[in-house]
Amino acid sequence: MGPLINVDFRDTIVEGRHANAESKLKFQFAYDRAVEFADNPHGWFVLSGASGLGKTHLAAAIANRVIGNGSPVLFVFVPDLLDHLRRTYTPDTDISYDQLFYQVRDAPLLILDDLGGHTATPWAQEKLYQILNYRYAARLATVITHSIDLQEMDYRWQT
Repeated sequence: MGPLINVDFRDTIVEGRHANAESKLKFQFAYDRAVEFADNPHGWFVLSGASGLGKTHLAAAIANRVIGNGSPVLFVFVPDLLDHLRRTYTPDTDISYDQLFYQVRDAPLLILDDLGGHTATPWAQEKLYQILNYRYAARLATVITHSIDLQEMDYRWQT
């Protein structure tokens, strides 16, 4: 979690940082749902919107609440995850591809920050689809943040 280790709901401006009333209501709604999810992490929780709205902050607050309640969480920035997976193909790696892939795929709670913020190579799309498809079928708790338009997403992710 790095610098996000101290982010929690108590530090959150519950109406968000934007001045207009509609944005404040939307953030308040997202905040309330994030707290509910953190207290009972089941299913999927998706935070969508433009950059700078507080999606990562809410995702980190979820992670820290769940960790504080004694459950494991894997929080990953998607471009970094893909870099780590690629690095496992080098001979001097400390972890095998399978070990890392299964660790991500099977995490009790996986938080994928900035889905779509990666280079959309066919390999990257395939790996992310494998992770998401498995987690969906296994009904594993998952949080996703993204700032891309739904129509720009891989068609398999839109559902």
